[in-house]
Amino acid sequence: MRFPLLRSAVALALLGVSATTLADPRIEINGGRSYSDSYWTNTAWIEGIWGEHAFGNSQFTWSPAASLGFINGRNVSKYGNKVSDDVWLLAGGVRIHYGNSSDWYHHLFWTTQVAAQSGRTLALSSGGEFVNAFGWQDDHWTFQIRHVSNAGIKGSNRGETMALVGFAFNP
Repeated sequence: MRFPLLRSAVALALLGVSATTLADPRIEINGGRSYSDSYWTNTAWIEGIWGEHAFGNSQFTWSPAASLGFINGRNVSKYGNKVSDDVWLLAGGVRIHYGNSSDWYHHLFWTTQVAAQSGRTLALSSGGEFVNAFGWQDDHWTFQIRHVSNAGIKGSNRGETMALVGFAFNP
């Protein structure tokens, strides 16, 4: 009989840790252009990044990150309009920084996420994709290069590479 009580206590403890980890998010709204196979299109992303946590005693920190992205479809007759779907992506992962918050290079980041998507194109042909971004952030602005692809895990796809500019705030 003690196991259900123990399980409930562990579940409540994990919920408490999750709530403190996800408190006070940074919200970023990004827009830009996405490139794939010599064709450009519009893209927009909203991303939530939560508090930083140290990797052990190292100078690296990680933050939980979640994104919702939209990549506008393309109408390319050369491919029989196969790249015309609009694609929505829902992603989750981490944002990684290096150094102390007072270091100039702490503003640089790498974000890595796993995404599920709606819509299929030649550029994004799987149900799941990987999202990687390298960028710079300050209190209210963000600049980044983001790439989305399936990494060749489920057949090849061309992927999407985008340049994004955005603004950030803490609600």
